[in-house]
Amino acid sequence: MAELLGMTWDHSRGFDPMVATSRAWADAHPGVTIRWEKRSLQAFADRPIEEMADRYDLMVIDHPHVGEVARSGLLMAFGGIGRDDDLATLAAQSVGVSHPSYDFDGRQWALAIDAATPVAAHRPDLLAEAPRDWAGVIALARQGRVAFALIPINALMTVMGLARNIGAEVAAGAQFLDAAAGDEVLGCLADILPLMDARCLTLDPIGIYEWMGRTAEAPAYSPFGYGYTNYSREGYCRFPLQFTDAPGVHADDPSGTVIGGTGIAVSAASPHRDLAADYAFWIAGADCQKGLYVDAGGQPGNAAAWEDDRCNALTRDFFRATRRTLDTAWLRPRYDGYMGFQDRGGDIVHAFLRGEATRAATLDALQAAYEESRS
Repeated sequence: MAELLGMTWDHSRGFDPMVATSRAWADAHPGVTIRWEKRSLQAFADRPIEEMADRYDLMVIDHPHVGEVARSGLLMAFGGIGRDDDLATLAAQSVGVSHPSYDFDGRQWALAIDAATPVAAHRPDLLAEAPRDWAGVIALARQGRVAFALIPINALMTVMGLARNIGAEVAAGAQFLDAAAGDEVLGCLADILPLMDARCLTLDPIGIYEWMGRTAEAPAYSPFGYGYTNYSREGYCRFPLQFTDAPGVHADDPSGTVIGGTGIAVSAASPHRDLAADYAFWIAGADCQKGLYVDAGGQPGNAAAWEDDRCNALTRDFFRATRRTLDTAWLRPRYDGYMGFQDRGGDIVHAFLRGEATRAATLDALQAAYEESRS
């Protein structure tokens, strides 16, 4: 008898598919059980992997941590365990850079099971067609119909995504962001902020979608927010949302949003590494991803599900309608030390949005935090 323990994140999208797939796995593998615990979304982003690797056999992780992981040796690398053909298949089935986001220093530290990036969402009963560029977003915001998540982490992701969309390099070398590009993207946020409800500064994407999906008098449109198929599914919320590609700054071009999603990893300290790896490859594979995983409320990272007619029918065409954004999303830095910058950078941008710093001072503070994280 082998019991494996896993850790995932506390949302129906993150927890329910793990429970459902583990039950199916146990049914097919007598004598093996997998039990899942969950942590808050904030803890998911912040909790160091070293705090979990000794306790859990399986962990659902966020890819920006892999720089720390590669140094620490806390996770099992999936290469060299006799599954290289399976790895190649999953790489070919990646949605955008979801699969390679867990590859660092030439080793694969997790398998993508969930794909996400900031996309647009609207209420079809309140808005017939979503805007495709920033001018259209501003025009709609002037009518009081726009809201999007701007807590610190989402504020930073929006700044980086807007910068990438206009073609600027972000954290590509010694400089975090060119002054002219930084001034432009901070200007975009400064322009729209007074046109939105102040609660946007306190909400993550789930909070925005809860507001839009469960309240009659709600914003009609969100230009940026990590997508959640749950809110497009029948019966999940009172007013199902329609997700579409993110708007571009200057044109109908969604490229540059900051890839998110999750991957499943195996602890190097697990006494059941082979069993854990077998489960990980199965749950990341096409059959599970477009079947049980999506049926249980998951948001697959495998392109087979994104292209599947049934998966799209379940989600108001979420996958097809946002695929261009996913396929052109940007992979943020993952070096050892980046997570410290992400924490500080979000607070720096949030202070700007609260009116506590100028654009120039904000860019200087971001540069200083970036340099410190690389030292």
